[in-house]
Amino acid sequence: MDSIYSLKDYGKVNIHLKQVLIEKGITRGKLCNKAALSYDLVNRYYNNKIIRVDLDVIARICYVLDCKVEDILKYTKEDIKK
Repeated sequence: MDSIYSLKDYGKVNIHLKQVLIEKGITRGKLCNKAALSYDLVNRYYNNKIIRVDLDVIARICYVLDCKVEDILKYTKEDIKK
């Protein structure tokens, strides 16, 4: 039986903040102001350049954008061929 530690690629979580902001018609600057977050931090989420997700930040973003976590974070499982 394979464990997750022996798998070479177990998928990836991507951040789709850019798409949600476009759909909602909200700028990064406006999100920063309403969620009390720095522009640099929002920009890293916007460009999917985050290594460790901060749940407080995600909660603030979801609250301001009136969306669900799964609207922003998407898990993609890689096909593992044996």
